[in-house]
Formats: sequence, structure tokens, C-alpha cells
Amino acid sequence: MIELIEKIEGEAKLDFSFTNDLIDYVKIEFLSARGIENILKNRPALDSLVINPRVCGICGHAHLIATVQALESCYEKIEISDKAKIIRELTLNFELIQNHLKWFYLVLIPFFGKKQDTKKALYSSSLMTKAIAVLAGQYPHNSYAIVGGITSSVTNGDFIKVRSLIDEAILFFQSNLVDANIEEFWECDSVEHIFEKEGDLVDILMYIIYSNLNDMGKSYDRFIAFGGNSYFKKGKSNKTVVSTNLKYEYIKEKLIDYSYAKNVYYKDKSYEVGPLARGMINKVPLIKDAHRKYGDSIFSRILARVCEIAQLLYHSKQLLSMCNIKEPSYIKPKIDIKNITANGIGYVEAARGSLIHKVDLVDGIIKDYTIITPTQWNLGSGTKDNLGIAQNAMVGLSSVDEAKLVFKSFDVCSVCTTH
Repeated sequence: MIELIEKIEGEAKLDFSFTNDLIDYVKIEFLSARGIENILKNRPALDSLVINPRVCGICGHAHLIATVQALESCYEKIEISDKAKIIRELTLNFELIQNHLKWFYLVLIPFFGKKQDTKKALYSSSLMTKAIAVLAGQYPHNSYAIVGGITSSVTNGDFIKVRSLIDEAILFFQSNLVDANIEEFWECDSVEHIFEKEGDLVDILMYIIYSNLNDMGKSYDRFIAFGGNSYFKKGKSNKTVVSTNLKYEYIKEKLIDYSYAKNVYYKDKSYEVGPLARGMINKVPLIKDAHRKYGDSIFSRILARVCEIAQLLYHSKQLLSMCNIKEPSYIKPKIDIKNITANGIGYVEAARGSLIHKVDLVDGIIKDYTIITPTQWNLGSGTKDNLGIAQNAMVGLSSVDEAKLVFKSFDVCSVCTTH
């Protein structure tokens, strides 16, 4: 049975195979590609800062930050002010938050008998895009992060606007998703305490429990995150055992003859990326408790994504208070990038998980460019003997509708994946 999956950025095709009325295999096919990696070849390095935010319409900011980090890592020594680092991290946080909010109200809740809540999705996510615009200019596809810092010259008035928008988003979260103080929510260490509250998230989680769906969507229980910053930790986790020694050399991409998306493996194994992976590696108490009770199921995956909204809103307020606007936004590199011959790698945590950009420069010209996206990690289409993360999570289910819910619990991004 073949299903065309839409209502994602782009589209994908799922080809289901059944044995005894249970799904025994799902072939995942992404249908188109734009060849961004090839477009970048033989262009000046700085062109990538304009082209790459257009890889995706919903997480273009993550591609910008990964690009600038990749270019900066080509330098033996480069100075970036703390102010520029903080503002880059803030705008990336805001993109994650607005993605999570739109996923919850537009993609997820229709699976649980509710209508898409466009008004809540647009209102809440627009608060974050306004905050990005204050610090980074037009959104999406802004290119304010440059080698050596950022182009923004922020003022105290800008910070007051951003703080006000964060506070408004916090009020939205507390009034709609979970009726709890946001700090109390993400510091909570028991799922049962969440069930004592009310809100849109609580309704969904209760539905999963009462419908006996709490074991649905389990995969290998392996997690990985490459994009460390002041909040996220780098590492990989097999169940609850976390290690931090990650090397790019262990990442391998593999072409698939029927899909435009390449598979990606770490040490030849599939790993889940995204909010659940980050929560497990960061050892967030509430996520650890959900995982202890429900494993790497849709229950834990949904809770982790919404919990991350609260975490990032709270952390963003702390980041704002740490930022000194008197520091320079930009420090000119001592070497012109036109004279750089080197390779560099940028790692960031995008909404859907780890995003990696790798660039090879010869005299400032791009000779090779590699982009590895979160959906490649989660939606890799392996064989029956070596299933990808989402494939493994769908095997054993009895209906296509259940499989679609599991598929979308990873917050799929098609065009980003088939760059």
C-alpha cells in the first residue's frame, strides 16, 4: 500500500508491506531534490551565507548558523565576541520554538480528533519570528550571521522588545499548553505531575494513555546530538548511558537508488536526533521519567518537543540578561577568506535534530559542500535487515493511520532533506 504524505515541507511517499495484518516493512521515498550542494561548488565561500538559508523555508536560520560555523572553523584562529555568540544562539532558539509550536497545533493535534488550530499556531509562532526579526532582520532567509560575528547593532530598546515577546510566548505556553509556571514545568521530574494539570499538551498525553498508545512508535532507543551550545550538550545515548566522544569521521552517508534522500549512520548504526535525543543527553528530569515509563515512544517524543519550548524560552531570558551590548557585533578576521584553503564543519541543533554542514575551500572557493540534515537521521530508508529509526518505529503497527502518526512525530522536513 502506497501513501503520499503531504502537509510537511515538501512531500514523501510511504510504501507499506503487511504480514498477518501488521506492518512488516515501510519503504520511505523522498520525491525531489534541488541540488544545493552542487550549486555551491566553485562559488566564493561567502555566497553560501546567502544560498544556504534558502535550503529550507521553515528552518533556514539553522542552515545559516551551521554555514557560518563551518566557514569560521576553516580558520586556525578567529575571534567572535560573546555578544555575537549569544545573539546567534537566541535567534536559533526562537526558530526552534516557532517550529515546535506550529508542529503541535498544525501537524500533531489532528491525529487526536482535533481540528488544526491555525489561530494558536500563527499567533504563538509569530511572537518568535518577530523576535528573530528584531535581532536578525527579515525572517525567513536572513543572512545576518557573517564570518566574524553578526551584522546587527542591537540596542537596549531591541532587548526590551525581545524580552517582551519572550514573556508573551511564556504566557501563551502557560495559558494553553500546560497551566503551570514554565520553570516549574520543565524542572518537574514526574509525568504524573503533568497529568494533574490542564492544557492542550496534557489533553494529548492523556489521550495517548487512555487509548493504550503509550508503547507506540518505539525504535532502537539510541540517540545522538552534535550541536552543543550553552544549553544543549553534545553526545550519544544508548538507552540511558551517555557518552560525549563524537567524531565526524564516524558519520557516513549512503545513497538510496529509489529516493533523493541519503541515509546517514554513525558507526554504521541509525540514531534518533531531535528533542527526545537532546532531552536524554541533557538528562532533563521530566524526559528521563517519561523515557523510564514509556521508552522512546510517541508519548516521550511529543512531550520532549513541547517541553523544549519551555526550556528554550526560559533559557533565552537568561541569555538576554548575559549579553553585553557594548561588545562588538563583528570582529574582522585577520585573514581574508579569499586566502583560506582548508575544510571546516558546523554543527547546530535545529528543530528536528542535528544539522551538519561541511565545506572544503581552496583559496576561498568552495570545492565541496556536504549538508546532513536531521530528517536523514530519523527518516533513513534502510533494508528489512537494517531498518532506519522511523521505519523501525512503524514496523508492527496494524494501520496506516497509526504509522502516519509515528512518522510525523519526528516532525519531517522533506525539502530540507533532499537538498
